[in-house]
Amino acid sequence: MRILNSFTEGFKIALSALKTNKIRSILTALCIIIGITMVTIVDSVTTGMDITFEKSMSMMGQNVVYVEKWPWGMGGEYKWWEYRNRKEMELEYVDQIREYSRYANNVTAAANRGTSIRYDGKTAENVGLSGTTANYLEIQGLNIADGRMFVQEEVRSGAKVAVIGNTLNESLFELENPLGKRIRLGGQKFIVVGVLEKQGKFMGLEDTDNRIIIPISAFGQIYGLRSGIQIGVQFPDQAALREGEYELEGIMRRIRQVDATEDNDFALNKPEAFKQQLEGMKAGIYAVGFILSGLSLLIGGIGVMNIMFVSVRERTKEIGIRKAVGAKSWEIMTQFLLEAIAICLLGGIIGVALAGGLTILINQAFVAVMNVSVVVLGFSICTIVGVVFGFIPAYRAAKSDPIESLRFE
Repeated sequence: MRILNSFTEGFKIALSALKTNKIRSILTALCIIIGITMVTIVDSVTTGMDITFEKSMSMMGQNVVYVEKWPWGMGGEYKWWEYRNRKEMELEYVDQIREYSRYANNVTAAANRGTSIRYDGKTAENVGLSGTTANYLEIQGLNIADGRMFVQEEVRSGAKVAVIGNTLNESLFELENPLGKRIRLGGQKFIVVGVLEKQGKFMGLEDTDNRIIIPISAFGQIYGLRSGIQIGVQFPDQAALREGEYELEGIMRRIRQVDATEDNDFALNKPEAFKQQLEGMKAGIYAVGFILSGLSLLIGGIGVMNIMFVSVRERTKEIGIRKAVGAKSWEIMTQFLLEAIAICLLGGIIGVALAGGLTILINQAFVAVMNVSVVVLGFSICTIVGVVFGFIPAYRAAKSDPIESLRFE
C-alpha cells in the first residue's frame, strides 16, 4: 500500500512541478517533441507506402512481364546511351508471342502518352491516354463500372470509341451519363462506350483514374506507332511466370534475330522490381529519420537531465524535510524519476499530436498512415528517456544528507 501511495503522491508532485514551471517544462521537452514527431512521421510514411504498394502493384496486373525498348530504372547504372539505339517494339510481336509461347495466356499491346480531352466547352488537361488492344483490361486487372470495353473488331477497324476513367468522367460530365457522348481527342471525335471502376492513386502520387483508353489502331492514326509500344505478357500463375520469362526472352531474341553472342536489344520489365526500389526508399527514410530522431532525443534527454539537476537543487530543503519526517530514499528517487518521465511524456503527447496533423497533410500529397503501435512506441521511448536521463539527478536527490539539506538556503 505504501508503494502505491508513494507512486501516486510522487506523480501528483511531478504534475504540480510541471504546472508551476510550464514554459520551462515545454522548452525542456522541445527536442523530445521533435524526436517523437520524426519517429512517428517516419513510421507513418513507411506504413502508408506498404499499404499502398500492394494496391498499386495490382494496377499493373498479376504475373505480367512487359516487353519494351527501355528497361525500368531500378537503381544501378542506367545505360540510356545504349538503350536509345535499340529498335522499337512492333505491334506484330503480339501475334508472334501468342503463337510461339506455351506458357502465356494473354498478350496485349499498349502505347501511352499525355493529352487533353474536350467536351461541351470543358477541357481536361494532362490526361493519360492509352491506345490498346481489346484484351488490355484483362492483363491490367481493370473492370468496367458502366458500359463496356471496345472489342477486337473495333480495334481492327480503328473505331473512334473510348473508355474513360472515373476522374475524367467527373471532370467532364459531372452529373451527366457519359455513355454515347462525343468527346474530342487529338482533333477527332470519339464516342464514350465505357467507364472504368475507380482505382485511386499509384503509390499515392499519380491519379490513375485521370485516363482514357482507345483502340491502338485509332491511336496510331492520330499519333503513329513508330515508337513507345509496350507489350504485356501475362501468365496464369507464378510457376508459369518463372518458366515463361525465360521462354519469352528466347522468343524475343528469335523475333528480333539477335545473335547468340549479342546482348538482348529489348527489356523484360516486371512490376515486382518496384518492390526493390520501395525497400531502398524505405531504408533511406528510416536511416535519415531515425538518425535525426536519435540526435533529437539525445539532446532532449541531456536537457531533461540538466533541468532535473536544477529542480533537485531548487528543492533541496523540501528533500530534507521529507527525509526528516520519514521518507525513504527510494521514495525521493521515485518522485524525481516520475517528474523526469512526466516531462518526457509531455513532449511525447505534443509530438504525437503534431505528427497526427502532419500525417494528414502528407497523406494529401503522398501516403501516410498512423497506427496505434507507433503511438505506443513513442510513449515507451519517452518513458525510457525519462528513466535513463532522470536517474542520476534522482539518485543524487535520494542520497543527499537530510541535515545538510535542511540547512540549505
